[in-house]
Amino acid sequence: MRVPPFQPGWALFLDVDGTLLDIAERPDEVDTHAVDCELVEGLQRAAGGALALISGRSLAQLDGMFAPLALPAAGQHGFERRDAHGRRRRHRFPVETLARPKEKLREFAARHSGLALEDKGASLALHYRLAPELEQAALEAVRKASAPLGSAVQIQGGKMVWELKPAGADKGIAIEEFMREAPFAGRRPVFLGDDVTDEYGFRVVNRLEGHSIKVGEGETAAHWRLASPSAARAWLRRWLDTFS
Repeated sequence: MRVPPFQPGWALFLDVDGTLLDIAERPDEVDTHAVDCELVEGLQRAAGGALALISGRSLAQLDGMFAPLALPAAGQHGFERRDAHGRRRRHRFPVETLARPKEKLREFAARHSGLALEDKGASLALHYRLAPELEQAALEAVRKASAPLGSAVQIQGGKMVWELKPAGADKGIAIEEFMREAPFAGRRPVFLGDDVTDEYGFRVVNRLEGHSIKVGEGETAAHWRLASPSAARAWLRRWLDTFS
C-alpha cells in the first residue's frame, strides 16, 4: 500500500462504488449501510467544504445513499453536477434520444439471464457481472443500439459493465470544473477511484500536481494505491483525525 503523506489544504474528490463502498453483484444491492455519512461529513468540514463525490451514479441516487447530506457531486460521469452552493448544471444532451436504445437493451437483457440494465436518466449501463461470458455480446448489443446516435454518445467500459453515455462529459472534466470554483480553487486535488472511468480523473489530477489514488488492483495512471474500500475509508479517517 502506497499513499501520499498527509497534508492540509486538500480538495477531496471521492468515487463511491468500489472506492468508498464494496461493489455488489447488482448496483441496487450495494450495502448502503456501509456509507459512513459521519466520516464524509467530517471530511468535508475538515477540508473547508472542498469535498465532492465523483460517481457514475445519478445525483438522485447519491442523495439517497448519503442522506441527509446534499454534497457537492458530479453524477453520471460528470454529465450532471452540483457545486458547493447547491447550484446544478447539466451538459446539453437530449435525453429522449436514449428511449429507443433503452428499449432495445432492455429487450436484450431480458433474453439473457444474468444481465441487468440500469437506467440513470442520461446514461444506460448494461451490467454483466453475473454473466461474464456475455461481455462481448453485451458490448455488441450496446454498439448496435447506439449506432443511430452517432458521435452524440460514447460507449464506456467499467467493472463488468458497458455504459452508453453522452459524449463530452467525464470525471476528469468534472474535477476540472470544481477546481475552478470556491472552495476547491487553490487547493491540491486528491482523487480516490477504482475503475476505468476514474482514469480520466487521475490524469487531470496528475496534471494539476495533485494526488491520484487507485483503490484496488489493475493498471492505472494513478500515482498511489490503496488495497480496498475498507483501506480507503481507514486512510481517510486517519487524515480526518490529523486535521479535524
